[in-house]
Amino acid sequence: MKLDGIFEGGGVRGIGHVGAICALEETGYEWARLAGTSAGAIVAALLASGYTGKELKVIMESLDYKKFITKTWLHYLPLIGLALNVLFKNGLYKNDFEEEWLDSLLSRKGIRFFDDLEEGKLKIIISDISNGKMVVLPDDLPEYGLTTKNITIAQAVRMSGTIPFFFQPIKLKTPNFNYPILLVDGGILSNFPIWIFDDHQDWPTFGFRLIDDEIIGKPLEGHNPISFYKSIFITMRQAHDLRHLTAEVNERTIKIPTGDISSTDFYLTKKEKEALFTNGYQAAKKFLTTWDFEKFKHVYPSEPICNKANSF
Repeated sequence: MKLDGIFEGGGVRGIGHVGAICALEETGYEWARLAGTSAGAIVAALLASGYTGKELKVIMESLDYKKFITKTWLHYLPLIGLALNVLFKNGLYKNDFEEEWLDSLLSRKGIRFFDDLEEGKLKIIISDISNGKMVVLPDDLPEYGLTTKNITIAQAVRMSGTIPFFFQPIKLKTPNFNYPILLVDGGILSNFPIWIFDDHQDWPTFGFRLIDDEIIGKPLEGHNPISFYKSIFITMRQAHDLRHLTAEVNERTIKIPTGDISSTDFYLTKKEKEALFTNGYQAAKKFLTTWDFEKFKHVYPSEPICNKANSF
């Protein structure tokens, strides 16, 4: 059966998505359309380009996540290096590696631009903080005077995963604006864009959510500016979509427990990677034991009422 997949953002915890993907593919599901934010955007892009769950498992197992933290020369200044990066660069680290790494993987499948995919196959969520709006790529490119040949998929995914204050925002010059556009993590406005493919019920749309303990279980660490802003963002990215989760959405969402592993825990151990994958695999298997698409359509015959929030 065909399946649309919506993958929530969650940094390194996105390994859990891969476990769920493997379980679904074993059952015979095939991917129709895909969308995601941040880490979910990585997974969606790779699946859209033709990677299988088994291939993603190998990629994630061999990946050195520490490479995602690209230091600048300011990091080597004793005591004040981190603060200066936030002050002058608006973020602790650069995330150049993500774009280079993903572009290499996509190129192996002959994919680089959105035009290389079937139309509507992939959608990436980004936040435009210069204009205070949500951006869906490639759909919204014309608003900036851009085409699908101006932005690569890897660039779009990097934008979607640029966690504010942790990573330095992406500056984009566009024909339609006389100032640089600052782009950051799509999770600010929709970390779980379950609404994006709710236009028909010819096949199901499954949501993949990463359930963690960060909101409840982790108090503010210290009282410095970096800790303060990090706490603000954690609250935003994990709480924003919660109020919009309906019974209908809950019925078609696979909930993957991730424990106390944080989005930015780039020093994951092998055991932690395995645990995230296993949690995702088991969560999907459990979900499938009760999922009945025909029953779902009978209970929820009309299109879900999910509205896109375009501004802060």
